[in-house]
Amino acid sequence: MKKYRAGIDIGSTTVKLVVLDDADEILYGEYRRHQAHTQETLSTLLEEAKKSVGECELQVCITGSGAINLGKALDISFVQEVVAVATALKKCAPQTDVAIELGGEDAKIIYFTGGLEERMNGVCAGGTGSFIDQMASLLQTDAAGLNREAEQYKQIYPIAARCGVFAKTDIQPLINEGAAKEDIAASIFQAVVNQTISGLACGRPIRGNVAFLGGPLNYLSELRKRFIETLNLTDDEIIVPEEAHLLVAKGAALDSIGTAEITPDELSKKIENLRNSHDNTTKPLAPLFKNEDDYKDFKKRH
Repeated sequence: MKKYRAGIDIGSTTVKLVVLDDADEILYGEYRRHQAHTQETLSTLLEEAKKSVGECELQVCITGSGAINLGKALDISFVQEVVAVATALKKCAPQTDVAIELGGEDAKIIYFTGGLEERMNGVCAGGTGSFIDQMASLLQTDAAGLNREAEQYKQIYPIAARCGVFAKTDIQPLINEGAAKEDIAASIFQAVVNQTISGLACGRPIRGNVAFLGGPLNYLSELRKRFIETLNLTDDEIIVPEEAHLLVAKGAALDSIGTAEITPDELSKKIENLRNSHDNTTKPLAPLFKNEDDYKDFKKRH
């Protein structure tokens, strides 16, 4: 039976699965939103991977913000995300000095030169993929549509990115006053750049060769452009790895050497068992309202 290495990256909004061959090339790679159904999405991706690569055994590592407990439950090795990033970049772009990674609800700056250091946002998702989705909805489009609009911008307006609520209070007046959608779209991307640099770098310079990672920076060329112009990067300093949205999962796959081998079916069965298990030590909260009439009575009283 063929033997491959697999990496799973569980993010706040997406699941990424990568299967590598002996030459560390991607045989299967998929990036998919999980809509809060992490296990179901991962199980589906494993089924698709099996159909794509055939019967095989996998050495598997899991990483990402939503991976620690899932890794324990599935009895597969966990690797810290910064380690997975470092492993992948060492393979494909060893000249990297700084990596900027944007996810669905998190943002990171990882410094490699002068000592490994990771800086990450806190509990707020301002300046991340979710923020971009929210702002795009104000312009009645999606992230891809926002990117297309931003290609034609002529002016940048100041927009807060630390909080979606504050950003909306900046954007709505621009819409009401008839500002061009192109300019608002580019301004939203610039707000993300400002939030990432001011909120995470906190004064430490972002210099040298800079790698752009994660779904938003992989798919949104105009967002990358705002970072590049703000940081005054030359062409030689810009690193956009092939399949940058899968790079962390690829790093996890590279770190899976020495782990126990398992078939995709066995892993899917573990996920199915996990989904069907019940924790009897916890009980769901009672509903706030007994029924629809109770809810209507509440609304009348208030």
